[in-house]
Amino acid sequence: MISEMGTGGAEALVAGMARAGGRFGWDSAVASGGGHRAEALRALGVPTFTVPVARRRATGVLRAAAATRAAVRDFRPEVVLAHNVSASLVSRLAVLPRRVPLLTVFHGVADADYAGAARVLRRTSRAVVAVADATADRLRAAGVADPVVIPNAVFPQPERVDRDAVRAVHGVGRDTPVALCPARLEPQKRHDVLLEAWALLGVDAVLWLAGDGSRRDELEKRAADLGVADRVRFLGNRCDVPDLLAAADVTVLTSDWEGMPVAVLESLAAGRPVVATDVDGVRQALAGGGGVVVPRQDPVATAAALRSLMRDPRTRAELGEVGRASVRRAHDPDALMRSYDELLRAAVGGDR
Repeated sequence: MISEMGTGGAEALVAGMARAGGRFGWDSAVASGGGHRAEALRALGVPTFTVPVARRRATGVLRAAAATRAAVRDFRPEVVLAHNVSASLVSRLAVLPRRVPLLTVFHGVADADYAGAARVLRRTSRAVVAVADATADRLRAAGVADPVVIPNAVFPQPERVDRDAVRAVHGVGRDTPVALCPARLEPQKRHDVLLEAWALLGVDAVLWLAGDGSRRDELEKRAADLGVADRVRFLGNRCDVPDLLAAADVTVLTSDWEGMPVAVLESLAAGRPVVATDVDGVRQALAGGGGVVVPRQDPVATAAALRSLMRDPRTRAELGEVGRASVRRAHDPDALMRSYDELLRAAVGGDR
């Protein structure tokens, strides 16, 4: 159960787990508000159910719970794995009469929202999985007892189009440095900081913003005001991130907070060095190397890190190899699946 199945990191995790579950004896279905990942799973034969997004309104929660209850009656799961707080609340309302065990995967919230999230999770979930050590620490401090830490992993996604072809589509030459920011255009991701850094860069390079959201108009205007509109491409929502990673040189993420961003893990797996803010799961994801962490809300430091990498192909290549090795070692999808398999089977067995 997840709110939507679009381009986000939690959605990528759900899709990867649903595809891999058969190797572990799972029979999986996905309930969500839909999106391109749900459509892809449906094409592979994974049952999918449409649940309207609750949007934090009481009427929305009740409609979502009714749709989820119908999915539960149809699919008859032995356990429900809900991703994030709203999906957990909806799922608990839906499965309470059937006494189906409910587990939550918590991908993170802003600092000010942990207390409220903890209140909901204590009432809804048999167990809570935190995707990063720092996230687990914050949950404990907010009153969630014994969260289980299972760091996110990156499932293989081979590129489908070669580097030069992708660049040609976006009007970028073979030798022009490209930075990719794969993130929703929402306040958490702080694209305003990134655009300020891009204005300070001093390098002939192009920035690709892969994602859409409520701040697009504002950010397009900001890029124009900063004089960088000709060096920034707003690509909208994408289902070809592996291709974009193959065509880019660096990945950048300037978020105010993150759980364990799958975008960073995917970048490391693709051999792309990462410049990202020094927050919770980002810090853990880059602990093995492969990138540079910078302070939050610091366009000067962000620009300096990007400038150094944009001007130095050798360092980019070296960091890329270190990142590949790090993500293979610490974020292996088979290890993730084994951990979830043990957790889910324990939850189901405890009810028998």
